[in-house]
Amino acid sequence: MHSAALCIALSCAVAVATTLGPAGAEQPPAPQASSQPQASPAMPPPPQAPVLPPVPAVDPGYRAPSTTLPSGSLVGVNPEPFVGIALDDAIAMALGRNTDLAVAQSNQRIANYQIIAARGAYDVQFQLAPEYQHSSTAAVSSFQAGPGGGPVVQDTAGATGGFSGQLRNGGRFSVSAEQDYVNSNLTLNSYNPFYETALKFNFTQPLGRGTGTTESRRAFELALAGAQTNRAQALTTVSQTITTVSNTYWDLVAAWRNVGIQEEGLRQAQAQAQSNARLSARGAVAPVDIVESQTQVNVFQDNVFSALASVQRLQTQLKELILANPADPVWVANLVPTSPVINLPAEPQLEDLIVSALKNRPEVAALRAQRDVADTNLAYAKDNLKPQIDLNLGYASNGFAGFSTDPTANPIFGLLGEETTAINKLLTLAGDPLPLLPVGFGANPPVQVGGFGQSWKNTLDNRFPTYTIGVTFTYPLGNRTAKADYQISREQAKQVGIQEIALLERIRGEAVNAIQQFRETQYRLVAAGRARAASERVLLAEQRRFSVGSSTTFLVLQRQLDVANNRGRELQAQTDLNNAVVELNRVGGTVFSLYNVDVTALGGQTLNGVTPTTSVLPPASPSPAASSASQK
Repeated sequence: MHSAALCIALSCAVAVATTLGPAGAEQPPAPQASSQPQASPAMPPPPQAPVLPPVPAVDPGYRAPSTTLPSGSLVGVNPEPFVGIALDDAIAMALGRNTDLAVAQSNQRIANYQIIAARGAYDVQFQLAPEYQHSSTAAVSSFQAGPGGGPVVQDTAGATGGFSGQLRNGGRFSVSAEQDYVNSNLTLNSYNPFYETALKFNFTQPLGRGTGTTESRRAFELALAGAQTNRAQALTTVSQTITTVSNTYWDLVAAWRNVGIQEEGLRQAQAQAQSNARLSARGAVAPVDIVESQTQVNVFQDNVFSALASVQRLQTQLKELILANPADPVWVANLVPTSPVINLPAEPQLEDLIVSALKNRPEVAALRAQRDVADTNLAYAKDNLKPQIDLNLGYASNGFAGFSTDPTANPIFGLLGEETTAINKLLTLAGDPLPLLPVGFGANPPVQVGGFGQSWKNTLDNRFPTYTIGVTFTYPLGNRTAKADYQISREQAKQVGIQEIALLERIRGEAVNAIQQFRETQYRLVAAGRARAASERVLLAEQRRFSVGSSTTFLVLQRQLDVANNRGRELQAQTDLNNAVVELNRVGGTVFSLYNVDVTALGGQTLNGVTPTTSVLPPASPSPAASSASQK
């Protein structure tokens, strides 16, 4: 009776399901069968089996070598003690020993000296040129001869001293003083010895090319830009170093905590294995449950050794970043991070982060320096297109003095004197009323008689001035070199403009990614924390059910594995969040103010006024990693 009713109910259910479909909705009636035969749809051909290559018998007897468990200690370090290090100290030590930073600081000093050297173009030059000359010249005529028609012997001693320099507007000046003492036996001289002095001033001002941008000014501006570039490169290296050390530091934090998580999972698996062994001895569980629990123990043992390998790798990486002395005892110590978890900053607005990057990023400063270089070269090239027009101004106040010579020793004076005497005699004999000619040629002017003192007095009195004014015009026909240099400078300026756009795009992209990463890691941390807490509650419930016989070893082991995995996910999310904060600081360029970086002290600085140190932590039992896992 019941069987018949059950069959009728199943038939009705099938009919209703056929009519309503899988979602329970009413289906349209099936089409009436046609009396014409229907062609069955063509079935696709079965897929062809892939042709697999034959596998050679490499080593039929191959098997993994049997070995015992190795030591769980880390290679190259002592098990105790643990050396604690704070993040600030790790960064300070890395900045202090970084060879790239030392080179960058050296380049910065070189750039400062280059600025001083460029300023040296405007230094006033002092020149002093004493000179003595003795000459003996053969007599070439009666008027260019010494006494008795002998050679002309002349001694000249003097000195020229003065100052010269150039101005920033391209002008060039010189101020000089000259004096010469001349002793000559030339019979034509009215003075012997005689003294010559002079004060001279010359000034040249470009009116065309060289008025605005000179080679010296260009060199000075390029030196300033070079110093800015070197500073930006040093800060870029600082930013990269801080980012690398911070990420490695937080990865090491995660590695130590992961060791604790895996050790905790191993202890739970070992406790479950021991419990199964006791229950199996009483016949409460099957022997296969012991095998399952031992498998879980081996899995967690593998995880522990893998976690220790990560600790060793990250410790070595951090030591390479912060230690400068190969004999430093920290090399054989276990580094344990002691800095607390980063305090989360407020999520910045995208525009604010971009503005901060434009103000603080060294890449922006380096690009500004490139812009300065391009503008300087463009202005200099444009100035060279002008013709060279130089205004030349000169002034000289000359002085002269000497001691008069005997006029009769002068052959001209002697000849003229004899002729004058003869003419006067004729006039006297003829009784001509004409006046007699004067005998002699008079005395030299008193202001010209004397030594150097009189000569300098004449110079200062401006008795014999000379004034000069002139214009020099120079222009190369075609001027192809200047035109080509100008076009090259224009193209270089355009390239800098392209780089500026590319940098703005890159900064915006990095800012977007940094904020998104910061937001995403917070979501992941919250989700991972909730998943970890839920899995811990499920494990406790499963263990209670197992203790009363309503669960299986497989489920308990699965719950243990879920707890370990969720703890690892939460740990990774926390580490990623720490790294996201580091990335925010890097993108915004705030790492320099955050750690009080002084670029002038690179290669041996301290941060926040604290000398980088490490501290020896007391032994922990269990390990600090396990303790950190238990604090979760």
